Amino acid sequence: MASAELNGAAIDSVAAFHAASQAAFGFPDNYSHSFDGWIDCLSYLRDADGMSKFRLFPKEMLEIVILDGAGFKARLPELLEEITYCVAGINERYADYGELPALKLVLR
Repeated sequence: MASAELNGAAIDSVAAFHAASQAAFGFPDNYSHSFDGWIDCLSYLRDADGMSKFRLFPKEMLEIVILDGAGFKARLPELLEEITYCVAGINERYADYGELPALKLVLR
């Protein structure tokens, strides 16, 4: 399973989350640092669209690991809720196309 790690201890804001995401996922230079952009970049992981450094096989998932997950959850519960919501929406988008879910969110 492919995996991308975000250092939850170093993320202290939405802006820091998007900067960390761009580095961890290999988002392009024109990434908008918004949740709309985050969703767009992670919605085509099985296509060769260049929106991420990851290219998944049809049944493969990308595990998004937030390190210091408990601390992250305690410090930024609204941000974690937004990330969780986005992951679910992205997986729903994959299902709409007849594909298996592509993302798994893990707190460590």
